[in-house]
Formats: sequence, C-alpha cells, structure tokens
Amino acid sequence: MNKLWVKLTIAFFAVTLIGLIAVALLINNRVSTQFRNFVVRNDMMSSPLVASLESFYAKHGNWTGVKTVFETTTPGMGMGMGHGARVGHGAGIPHGMGSLTLTDAAGNVVFSHRTDLPATLSPAELADALPLEVGGQTVGYLHFLPPGKSDLTAAEQAFLQKVNLSILQAGLIAAVLGLVLGLVIARGLSAPLQSLSTAARRIAHGDLSQRVPEKGSEEIAELAHSFNEMAAALAQAETLRQNLVADVAHELRTPLTVLQGNLRAILDGVYQLDKTEITRLYDQTRHLIRLVNDLRELTQAEAGQLPLNRVTVNLNTLAGDTLSLFEPVAAAENITLRADLPADLPPVSADRERLLQVLHNLLANAIRHTPAGGTVTLRGGADGGSVWLAVSDTGEGIAPEDLPRVFDRFYRADRARTRSTGGSGLGLAIARAIVTAHGGEISAASDGIAGRGSTFTVRLPQEL
Repeated sequence: MNKLWVKLTIAFFAVTLIGLIAVALLINNRVSTQFRNFVVRNDMMSSPLVASLESFYAKHGNWTGVKTVFETTTPGMGMGMGHGARVGHGAGIPHGMGSLTLTDAAGNVVFSHRTDLPATLSPAELADALPLEVGGQTVGYLHFLPPGKSDLTAAEQAFLQKVNLSILQAGLIAAVLGLVLGLVIARGLSAPLQSLSTAARRIAHGDLSQRVPEKGSEEIAELAHSFNEMAAALAQAETLRQNLVADVAHELRTPLTVLQGNLRAILDGVYQLDKTEITRLYDQTRHLIRLVNDLRELTQAEAGQLPLNRVTVNLNTLAGDTLSLFEPVAAAENITLRADLPADLPPVSADRERLLQVLHNLLANAIRHTPAGGTVTLRGGADGGSVWLAVSDTGEGIAPEDLPRVFDRFYRADRARTRSTGGSGLGLAIARAIVTAHGGEISAASDGIAGRGSTFTVRLPQEL
C-alpha cells in the first residue's frame, strides 16, 4: 500500500468517484425538477383554468375579480388522457401543480394561494411561469410550484426512475474507466521512477554502467537525463581514478627501481660509491620529489585549495620575460621564437608566478614538439571582457582522437615518449587547474597535420 502507483491509483479513483457522485446528484436533481416542471406545465396548458383566465381578461380588460375564476373552474377538465386523476383540492387548485400565482404583464401579483410572495415576481420566476395571451399580447403570467414526486403518475415516476438508473449506470461505467485510466497513468508515472531506483541501487553496489531510458513526461525524462549524466560522470571519474593510481604507481616505480638497483649494486660492490654514481642517484630523488610536488599541486588546484597571490599583472611584461627565458633554449634547437602581441594588452588580476608556470609549460611543450627550423609563436589579444594568450607551433600536431585528453593526468599523445623525453605528463593538467582557479579556461586546437602544429590558448577575465 505504500507504493507510489497504488497511492496514485487510489487518488485518481477517489477524485473520479467524488466528481461523479457530485455530478450525478446535480443532474438527478436538475432532471427531476425540470421534468416535474414540464409535466405540470403541460397539464396547465391543457387545463380549462388557462382558457378561463384568458377569457376573463378578454371580457373585463383587467384582472379585477379574477379570484372567482380559481374558485369556479373545474381543474381536471381538459387535462388530457391519463391526467384526469390529478384533480383539485382546496380552492380549485389542480392537484400536483402546487400553489398558483397570477400576475399582470409587469409581474405584479394579482392573485396567489401563497402568502410568502413579494408584490412583484422576479424575471427568473416569470421565465418559469406560463404566459397568458389575449389578442396576441401577453396580459399576465400564471406561476406554479413544481409538484412533489408523490404527485406524479406511476408512468411519470417510472420515467424518472429510468433516467436515474441511466445516470447511475453511466456513473459506474465512468468510475470503472477512471479506475483503469488511473491505474495506467499511475503505472506509467511510477515505472520510470522504479527504473531509476533500481539503477541507483546497482550504481551504489559499484555497477557504474547503469543507464535508464530517457522517456515519459518532460520532468521524468529530464530526471532520467540528469541521472544518466551523473552515472556517466561517476564512471569517468572512476576510470580516471583507476588510471591515476596506475599511472602514479608506474611513474614512481621507475625511479624507485633505479634507486633500488643502483643501491643494491653499490652494496654488492658492482658500482663504486663515487661522485658520478651519487649524482645519478640524486637525479632520481629529484625526479621523485618533482613528481610528488606536481601531484600535490594538482590535487590542491582541483580541490580549489591552491593558494593564489593575486596582483595586477601586465601581460605584455609577463610575455616578454617568458620569451627572454626561452630564447636560448629555442636557439639551441634551431627554432625561431616569435611574439605577436598588441602593445596594450589589458591587465589581469592573477598570481604572476602561477601564470609564468603555465606559459613556461606551454612554451616548453611547443619547443619540444617542434622540429629544427620550425617556429613557435606567442600571440595575444582581448575580446568580450577577457584577455587571451596563445602558443602556436609548427610541429607534428595532435591527432583529433587525442585532443580531448591532452589535459588529462599522465596522458601522452606520443606513446613512444618516456618520462625522460616527454615530462611527467602532469604539466598540462596543472596548467588547466591553475587557469581554472583564476576563473579562466585553456583549450587546445590542432589539425593533426605535421607542419601545422597545434595551438594552446589561455583565456582570462580582464581586471575590473
């Protein structure tokens, strides 16, 4: 009973049933009243009372003394077959027609058996009354109260019972249809939620491949879409975590293995503990420290805990200083280092050392991947409230399938590169984390064609 579809079905059925009962009662009351009015109106039209009243007015020209007509007219005459039993009582009132009231053409009461009426009938009461006409003009109205059910003939009561039975049957059919429709709608609404619940439980137990169909109402489909996006993000995060653990283990294992092997060789007397061997061991420890520091820095940046010493940074000066540092490196590799910067780049609020770290990484990568005789260009500009710097090279470029992953940890597009020739694989990941921490973004573009190279663009918000 605590299931959503059961509650929805009961709610649909309850609302349908209450609505049907209310409508049936209103229809029953209205039909009964209108039918009794119809019966008494027909009886009245065929009654000699109407003809007597019209004759009285035609003879006298007014309603003065009309009371005698009500007292002397035989009510049952001329009322049609089957209605003769509906005969008068009291002062000549047709039985079953209720109390009679006569008004003039303006609605002013002339005669009435009732004592609770105002001097003038309302337009609504006149609309229900029987008009009296003389010479084609309405000279008055004969108003009557509808009879009670007990005043109807057996045939008339049987007709009303059939009408009420038809209303009851229609109500039962509608109630059954409402129950079936409510069940179908409730199941249709709860089925996607049940699928979501089942998929969520499986994800909680480690099955991150779970997805649900994105169908149903707009809200349900949007919920399913959000769930699928969440599941995909969790699966990607789990894949990255596993890759990170594997990559970190691999990156640490190599220098540790070298250290262990060299130390073992020294202990066994294979290598002499001289300055050359100590330098070799020292280089491995430096690499280990650099790798650990890079991982710590990347973790801080991705967690939003990287400390930033924000100051107003002149990007022209920053770019000039960076190019000066790399000019000897580029010259040694026979690579042309160019600058294509406007003289008035807007300043940014940033940590100058962190931005230098980003530019260093991008320029070092560009020089590393550009063959002798190539060109590395640092460009810049401002648009749309942001400032951008772009590093382009004329190297081998990046394959389209590698572009989406160039900023991943330990990812190297060239599988042949090792940590000695291609870095630790954390530089671009750290660069992206630093730029993101500044509220900016970094992107990579390449045609994957040798000689056309690739372009890395850093975009930062202008200082307000």
